[in-house]
Amino acid sequence: MTKKIHLILPLLTILVITSCRKDLLDQNPTVAPGLNTFWLTEGDALSALMGNYSVFRPCFDRDYHFDGHGDFLKVWNTGAAPISIAVNNPSSYGGGAAALFRALYGSIVHSNYVIENVNSRLLPNAKTDASIKNLEAIIGEARLLRGIAYFRLISLWGDVPYIYKPVKDPIEVDTISRLPISSVKDSIYADFTYAYEKLPNKGEAIGRAGKPAALAFRGKLQLFWGSWKKNGWPELEGFKQSQTEATAAFESAAADFKKVINDFGLKLFRNGEPGEWGEMGKADVLPNYYYMFIPSTGNLNADGEMLMVITHGGNATGQSEEYMRVWTGVSVGLSQNQVVARYEIADRYQSTITGDFLPKMIQMNPATNPAARTTPNSAVNPESYRNRDYRMKATLLWDYEKIMGIGTTEVTGYVPFIYKSWSANVTIDGVNYVTFNDNSTNLSGIEERKFVRNYGGQNRSSGDYNWPLMRLADVYLMYAEATNEVSGPQADAIELVNKIRHRGNLPPLLASKTASKTDFFNAIEQERIIELFGEGQRTFDLRRWRALERVFGPAYGEGKWFQDTYGNNWERFFFNASEQTYQRCYIYQIPETEIARNGKLTQNLPWR
Repeated sequence: MTKKIHLILPLLTILVITSCRKDLLDQNPTVAPGLNTFWLTEGDALSALMGNYSVFRPCFDRDYHFDGHGDFLKVWNTGAAPISIAVNNPSSYGGGAAALFRALYGSIVHSNYVIENVNSRLLPNAKTDASIKNLEAIIGEARLLRGIAYFRLISLWGDVPYIYKPVKDPIEVDTISRLPISSVKDSIYADFTYAYEKLPNKGEAIGRAGKPAALAFRGKLQLFWGSWKKNGWPELEGFKQSQTEATAAFESAAADFKKVINDFGLKLFRNGEPGEWGEMGKADVLPNYYYMFIPSTGNLNADGEMLMVITHGGNATGQSEEYMRVWTGVSVGLSQNQVVARYEIADRYQSTITGDFLPKMIQMNPATNPAARTTPNSAVNPESYRNRDYRMKATLLWDYEKIMGIGTTEVTGYVPFIYKSWSANVTIDGVNYVTFNDNSTNLSGIEERKFVRNYGGQNRSSGDYNWPLMRLADVYLMYAEATNEVSGPQADAIELVNKIRHRGNLPPLLASKTASKTDFFNAIEQERIIELFGEGQRTFDLRRWRALERVFGPAYGEGKWFQDTYGNNWERFFFNASEQTYQRCYIYQIPETEIARNGKLTQNLPWR
């Protein structure tokens, strides 16, 4: 290990069970290490834990795919992630995650292997208190990874089989029934609690978890439980709403989040300061928010905002990330524009002057309207984007904004984005440029800057950015949500939301935004949309809030059109959609291959 985990998987830890299958456990059969040569030292335990992290990583490091199920990001390539999510549009996606179902159980099997063997083979023979502490911390990390994997499983599928020990024979899995979600939730809570008690305050290396991560995930589990109990989950058979249970869960979540915020000296990236906007149409100076999401600056994590990250090794490691390839086009590292921000996100960025929403921009086609570029509030007039939340400049490109061009690895100079003008010669302020090329996949008129490097030296598939699995900013917003559910707007929660807004150089919330529980919830949702854009949070929020109908319209209704900056219709979802269509978005399909193999598995209601 170096400064961060490179997750190099030793030969001895690639394999975790003596007999495996390529289905629920999703592991390759091979020969396990002999017990007389492995599980003898703390080094063996650490190597096995690194193997656990390695199989955990691909289950979560492309979580932006879940934003494709929401309302602000289009994901083109469903097979691009290491573990394919076969559907990436806002409807009908609940049957496309069979590979993820299997992979999550694969990660859980690795966790169980570490937990069992450290407990049974190393801890009883530990000679010193320091050794016991180190081994218990390794168990704590493995239990945290197991808990996160199960948390994802119940969030998507509800009741799921629960495997808590190494599996020596496939028949052990083929006869497991689904455990009620409440029981699985209690086991996850116990894993997070053990991790919180045994982990150090700060992880041993970037990518290894500490107490704040365990506590934040325990709070998030309770927040989701409170949301499900408050709003109901009718698609999950036998699940019962309970406002009493919801309130208790929200209170527990708030208590955990408060400890994360107050007890560990953590700060927002660059102390939450907005930095500088720079100039319209230029990219030599960018706001601080941008630098949190590129490897050269975001990987340092010096302030502690990144409570838990998934690391990547960079050039020649075989463990690189491909976020640049996904998030931008040919002009930047020959990338492929596999995701595109929907135009509708642009109007969500508020005024740095008033702190509130601006009038919706007017969509105008400059090819048919010569005044489109100069009309006030036109979506293709660059001036319409002035004096908006700094996170907009750090996240998006609009017409005549520039981004650093990159060849294979070398910097080629700034490139202007002009919608529907791909690789064209254009003169701006007397300088000739070739416009941004995005493979003709951009149909919104808005391009991304978030996650896109602005320096050379690495190709599109050799990045080493640390994907944020849990951020302090998310904890701030979850704390605000939990306390609001219990007691309405609270002064400390309002202050935390304002800290997030300050990152965008926005003034504090207007009094009208905190006048009631509903008003403050709307302000929190707004910040979650902007702050966490592209990080895989939006669809989970929509589902636990039961907000799909609010966003996309009711069943058998007109649905929702997505448009571009010119006013053209692009995609329409949920048009005349049945209630079952919505229900299948609220709970995923148990993979039919697993049901065919295990007669004790039942299918979720909307998929029967």
